[in-house]
Amino acid sequence: MAEPLYGLMAEFDDPKTLVDVTRRAYDEGYRQMDAYAPFPIEELTEALGIHGTAVPLLVLCGGAIGALSGFALQYWVAVIAYPLNVGGRPYNSWPAFVPVTFEMTVLLAAATAVFGMLALNRLPMLYHPVFNVPRFALATRDRFFLCIEAADPKFDAHATRQFLLSLAPREVSDVVA
Repeated sequence: MAEPLYGLMAEFDDPKTLVDVTRRAYDEGYRQMDAYAPFPIEELTEALGIHGTAVPLLVLCGGAIGALSGFALQYWVAVIAYPLNVGGRPYNSWPAFVPVTFEMTVLLAAATAVFGMLALNRLPMLYHPVFNVPRFALATRDRFFLCIEAADPKFDAHATRQFLLSLAPREVSDVVA
């Protein structure tokens, strides 16, 4: 039984070529693709069509939940569960609640940032199908790769292979799942 095809991967020699061919693939209509390089390339994110992330919104929501839960916890303890009148102050003395409310805001915002980033990046990922391509080990040294996934609506094994070959790569490899 043949293993299912995850996608096709093309290998290139330099970062400029990778960015150019990624832009071309995006312009051709491919959306489910990823690029791999031994170092960060700023233009590659834009070439892949990645424009935004949900992490800032997640952090805002986490911070708001932290602030509300920190204030609510202190209110419940001071006013409902264990009311003590100390020095004639009101039970709901909000200035005394500010430090804990602030700390809960920071704590939940930071935790949401870390775990939200991990979840959105699908990490930790101990296995990825591109590891099955023998030449992919060169991605940590001096080669640059573009992988178009079979999940892409425009993906056709033969047509996509011909498209990648038209970009003059060193090699085009099948990526099996």
